[in-house]
Amino acid sequence: MIRFYFFICVFLTVSMGLAAKEQAPRTVDPEGNPTQIQAAQSSAPAPMTLRECMEYAVSNSTKMRIQQAAIGDAQIDRRDAALALFTPTLNAQTYAYYNFGRSIDPQTNTYFNTTSFHNNYGVNAGYDLFDGFQAVNNYKISKTGLKIANSQEKQAEADICLAVMEAYYNVVYYKRIEDVCREQVAVAEQALSKARRQEELGQKGHADVIDMEAELADRQYDLTNTHNMYLDQRMVLADLMFWPMEDELVIDTELSSFTGSQAARSNGSTTPGSPSASMDGLTTSLGDSPMILSDSEESIIAFALENNPSVQIASMQALNAKRELSTAKWQVLPSVGVYAGWSTSYYTYQGSTTAPFQDQFRNNGGEYVEVSLSIPIWNRLGKQSKISRKQHAFDKATAQLDQTLRDVESEVRRAIQDRDGAATAYLQAQRKAEVQQEAYNLNQKKLEQGLISPLEFQTANNNYLKSRADEMNSLFKFLIKQAVVQYYNGIDYINQ
Repeated sequence: MIRFYFFICVFLTVSMGLAAKEQAPRTVDPEGNPTQIQAAQSSAPAPMTLRECMEYAVSNSTKMRIQQAAIGDAQIDRRDAALALFTPTLNAQTYAYYNFGRSIDPQTNTYFNTTSFHNNYGVNAGYDLFDGFQAVNNYKISKTGLKIANSQEKQAEADICLAVMEAYYNVVYYKRIEDVCREQVAVAEQALSKARRQEELGQKGHADVIDMEAELADRQYDLTNTHNMYLDQRMVLADLMFWPMEDELVIDTELSSFTGSQAARSNGSTTPGSPSASMDGLTTSLGDSPMILSDSEESIIAFALENNPSVQIASMQALNAKRELSTAKWQVLPSVGVYAGWSTSYYTYQGSTTAPFQDQFRNNGGEYVEVSLSIPIWNRLGKQSKISRKQHAFDKATAQLDQTLRDVESEVRRAIQDRDGAATAYLQAQRKAEVQQEAYNLNQKKLEQGLISPLEFQTANNNYLKSRADEMNSLFKFLIKQAVVQYYNGIDYINQ
């Protein structure tokens, strides 16, 4: 009986514990607010910042995988060139055969017609003492080729990051415009509801209600188009990032990562929320001067002409073309090589008694040392044609280097000019948006009081929407242009 009551107590205790566990998420905090956490909310992915999008794109891009494979090939080329320069060639060979016809007896040096077996072994090594500096230049070319592959990887990373940045800002732009359109739809719905109430009270005519309905339809149409553009740009960003198609991409549309980095460069405080409020630090950092960075234009150009990956690639390709031309010219000279080897053999044939294998292996062994001199005399102008081709390749590489230097300098000057122009345009667009917002608020009150027609309010509303779009568009243009200038000044996109 005691055991029975004991099991009853244990059962009741476990049941009460499970019930308490199920009710625990529904408790409230000391202030009376519910603290139950939804499982779906806890599993929701955190919004990705611009830097996280860049890192994901770089780590998953097929272009980066191709460049990494190219770096692997360049490392193999450098290893092979180093071995060809510092180590000799070493070969070992052996062969065995039966002879069923007439052959020479190795002991008597006479012919015999019986079946014989021959087995030979040999080892030889060789080293080119002089080959027209081909091995030396190939080693230098392979080292430069590895640097070219690394620079190409950096250039591919920069291209990916810039494309991701542009797509990211496009997504944020259309998301902000969608929020503005949604606000306008809510305002239009409230205005229509009020107009219908006033129509019931006899304060407005049916024509005014129809105008309000048309205004609401226009705002809903704009919201739908903007939402479609937002989805399209988000798909573009997902493609650039190589994001899984079955997963939804969620990004930080408040640009908290940018505002955090701007806090160190500005004295203003930022408050996430509206586009203007979230970028107060940017306005403070801009000030009244269109110049953002302290570095001068000439210093940025000088740095870019020396350190930009495209310039480094073109410069190293021209250097390799010069080395290949030098190698082709030296090939008209004689080549000198030294070789050494050792060989032995074993034989036996029917009807005779031969020495054992180990005795023949030791007694038949022989060594040799050889020095060879190869003098090119006539190869149907092959070397002369190769020299001409290498000369043309060097001329093209030099011209490409000059063009790259000119392009980079022009791009830097254009980027600085575009950045300064975008900064000024953003400040003007911000002031314009403030004025248009104030005018929109006044016209909305006038519409509620019946002082203006719905057509006049629609014009004011369109002006307000356009000013907000221009403000955000000019802001994101400035962010991209400034990022380009900083990239040319030595700061990678992913580290800005």
